[in-house]
Amino acid sequence: MKKLVTSITLLTALFIGGNLFAQDAPDANAPVMKFERDTIDYGTIAHNADGYRAFKFTNVGKEPLIIKDAHGSCGCTVPTAPKEPIQPGQASEIKVHYATDRVGMFIKTVTLTSNANPSVKVLCIKGNVLPDDNTNKPAPVQTAPVQTAPTGGH
Repeated sequence: MKKLVTSITLLTALFIGGNLFAQDAPDANAPVMKFERDTIDYGTIAHNADGYRAFKFTNVGKEPLIIKDAHGSCGCTVPTAPKEPIQPGQASEIKVHYATDRVGMFIKTVTLTSNANPSVKVLCIKGNVLPDDNTNKPAPVQTAPVQTAPTGGH
């Protein structure tokens, strides 16, 4: 009986272990997203400048592409993906808005989940938002209170 239990345990472990390492071959007909670029560099921009940009791509696969989810790495990065399927050979774009009211350097990501091969794609935006320029404004004039000296006399 002990040998039977050991044999069943060993066969079960081999079966489970084999399935963990088995990988499905990628579907040759699956949609494929080909981006013009994976990173958008905003460069150095003014505080509260236009934060809208777009990642342009084409479905170079053989089946319609469906983007299931698009999300930014934080609330200041908001992507908008097309809702309708992108047919093979069709171009489209992922619009991204970065909140440029935040001063300083930034590097943020946009993660897409789709039926493409691969199913997850990570895009990047980066740049530097300058603070408001106050150097050309005249400094406020500081005046000291005028003190008068007492005059001679009683």
